[in-house]
Amino acid sequence: MIKEILIVGAGSFLGGAARYIVSLLLRTAGNGFPWATFTVNILGSLLIGLLWGITVRSTNLPSWFSLFLMIGFCGGFTTFSTFSKEGLTLLQSDHFLSFALYTIGSVVLGIGAVVLGYMTTK
Repeated sequence: MIKEILIVGAGSFLGGAARYIVSLLLRTAGNGFPWATFTVNILGSLLIGLLWGITVRSTNLPSWFSLFLMIGFCGGFTTFSTFSKEGLTLLQSDHFLSFALYTIGSVVLGIGAVVLGYMTTK
């Protein structure tokens, strides 16, 4: 059990670091829209779809594959809590259109990215 926890933790560390790098790269992206969180959540959805498809279709993967990449890395890379906070910030700032686009776009594109990633592995 300790080994599995450390594997998930290592993946989470790398995922969180990657999320921070994306936020640095997109910090100048404009007009108050939370581009960094939006981007990591869509990319993370695509990645988890790809990894899920690979996992379903392969019987030769090492036991750490899902723990490290899907639970650890993708869990550390994507962020629902930041998505929720930024949505509330948009509402509090009376940016209702941005809030609607952010919320609907995140959910629709996120699920679409999982489907795309999963279907890509067929």
